[in-house]
Amino acid sequence: MSEHSKTDVRVRIGPVEFKNPVFLASGICGYGEEYSPLMDIQKLGGIVTKTITPRPRKGNPPPRIHEIPTGALNSIGLENVGLDAYVAEKLPKLAKEKIDVIVSVAAEHIEEFDSIAETFAPLDGYKGVELNLSCPNVEEKALDHGRNPAFVEKLTRVVKNRLVDKAVLVKITPNVTDIGSVARAAEAGGADGISAINTVLGVDFDLATGKPVFFRGSGGYSGPGILPIALQKVWEVSRAVSIPIMGIGGISSVDDARKFFVAGASAVQIGTSLWQDLELPQRIVSEFEQHPEWMKKGEVKT
Repeated sequence: MSEHSKTDVRVRIGPVEFKNPVFLASGICGYGEEYSPLMDIQKLGGIVTKTITPRPRKGNPPPRIHEIPTGALNSIGLENVGLDAYVAEKLPKLAKEKIDVIVSVAAEHIEEFDSIAETFAPLDGYKGVELNLSCPNVEEKALDHGRNPAFVEKLTRVVKNRLVDKAVLVKITPNVTDIGSVARAAEAGGADGISAINTVLGVDFDLATGKPVFFRGSGGYSGPGILPIALQKVWEVSRAVSIPIMGIGGISSVDDARKFFVAGASAVQIGTSLWQDLELPQRIVSEFEQHPEWMKKGEVKT
């Protein structure tokens, strides 16, 4: 398909418009610079960079990745350079390469989230933030905020009040009984969109030692095996809120991405499958440009 015959597949999330609905998920693409030599990231809707915290974190001890036939378990532990280094070093590089960026952020307290939002408010070079409220790979229970709807609503409102002109998405955990209540809380707090889902809790054991493969025990499960779970959760969220949903989890083909739109999503993020198929995100973009009707949300029946 020629440049001139491409169909308009732009998607709007709150006050921000993205060129198409296909993004790289947080965690899989690092700070973006890692994948720049390997694919044309500029042709994607954007990337969600790895989660940034107020201070640098070393993360969990190795091993951190454990591959299984249906995907992978990870126990990274939010390793990152910290807010100051990200703003000074990473964000300018992405802006120079004209990559549309959503910054994933996490913190222990509302005051820290407020401080992060205040830091980003006057900056250019990014289009939004994704609030990571549900990391399963850290010791600090305060970093797993996503199970408390009241907290989610309050926190979202604090951040959105700082970032009026940016897209604010709340990434929610599947490890709850009622994911709709969390999504509704985020919407009530002013969220522009919901990112669903974060990784699923999982564990595997080393039979030689009789112990879990990770130092912390459980990790975050991602990959093709969680696709039905992710679709179910997006379907539930779509019945709970009216704001856009970014579908995440188990996408390894164009048809997998299409299913998220049928479930009610407005965009998708690609993660673990990049390890096997670097061309998948751009292939999804190309197919959606040829078939824009695939972006139409399916009829969700209760």
